[in-house]
Amino acid sequence: MFTGIIECIGELVKIKPDKTNVHLTFKSGISNELKIDQSVAHNGVCLTVVEVKNNTHTVTAISETMNKTNFNNLKIGSQLNLERCTKVGDRLDGHLVQGHVDGTALCKKVQEEKGSWKYIFSGDTKVVNLVVEKGSICINGVSLTIVDVNNTEFSVAIIPYTYENTNFNKISEGSLVNIEYDIVGKYVTKNLNL
Repeated sequence: MFTGIIECIGELVKIKPDKTNVHLTFKSGISNELKIDQSVAHNGVCLTVVEVKNNTHTVTAISETMNKTNFNNLKIGSQLNLERCTKVGDRLDGHLVQGHVDGTALCKKVQEEKGSWKYIFSGDTKVVNLVVEKGSICINGVSLTIVDVNNTEFSVAIIPYTYENTNFNKISEGSLVNIEYDIVGKYVTKNLNL
């Protein structure tokens, strides 16, 4: 379980295909603190640490992960948002995030808003049933509040701290991002058969 509050940025330094899996090695400010078997969210994707050495850590992505996320667009030097799992008893500063990405969304527009930024994303038909104005959403692992929503688009506002300390400063029109819808909304939608 995660909160969507990003700890640091990790830089991808190695990509190693292995049959249908891909081993991804990152260099980050927390890599040397990690332990094998630990869960870490990478752009919102919960992955297990399989190796730690020389201030890097390696995780393995299966084909499902590669196909459902923006990981197929990764290249050496890509910067991903990192968050370790939440400890029991810690404050929940963001919202409940599982690290189970539901899919991707396309950035349609980035607007400067006099000190902050508004990002507009388009998704599939799930947006209608799973995104509500002022509700929670996780984009590339970042816990955010929805500003506006219509049938296929939604927007979020990014403050300077988030812009400077996550990879939102690398997201532009045409960027593909990982989306995890709010877990409560998913259960309500399922039980109402929407």
